[in-house]
Amino acid sequence: MARVVAHLGRPETPQETADRKAESSRRYRSSKTFRNLIAALLVTVALVFVVIAAVPRGEPAPRPAPDVPALAADIEADLGRPVLSPALGDDWRVNQATTEGVGGTEAWTMVYVRSGESGFLRIAQGFDADEAWVGQVLDGTRSTETVDIDGITWNVYRPANPSGTGNIDYALATPAGPDYVLVYGDASPETAALAAASVTTQIEQLREVP
Repeated sequence: MARVVAHLGRPETPQETADRKAESSRRYRSSKTFRNLIAALLVTVALVFVVIAAVPRGEPAPRPAPDVPALAADIEADLGRPVLSPALGDDWRVNQATTEGVGGTEAWTMVYVRSGESGFLRIAQGFDADEAWVGQVLDGTRSTETVDIDGITWNVYRPANPSGTGNIDYALATPAGPDYVLVYGDASPETAALAAASVTTQIEQLREVP
């Protein structure tokens, strides 16, 4: 028996029944598509959170410190004479160790910082250098005094304009056979003296080089 539609007050015609079922199917499909879209969106958001959670946090792992003794040994083998390898304590950290052109002279240069103290310190061995090289590195600063450290006499330099010398406000220099050794930076004079004392033996060896 045909369904009586309340708002029509009579049974549906076959066409009206077909139209009603078609509209009901359309609404069902539309509703299902919307639910599927929401579900897919939720899955996507969840995956994004998983990826973000998997990304490592914090600072990148620090680069390993240069192996100063190994690098110095390689240079020493090439030059055939002693190359500086400072014997400093565990409270010192080396940030850089390389050969570079300093003041027009090739130099083996190490950059150190000391725990509990601000500033930096460079220890450099200028190959086949003299005091003129020191003047080039220190922007023409002249030494006006000397200091004895562990039996070695060092010239003391106090640049009047540290900004013009790369923030260097204190330096020590001494001849070492064919080379020149320079300890310089903005660390305290006491720290510079410790660094200078750490290469005493190698300076003495260099002074014995013919």
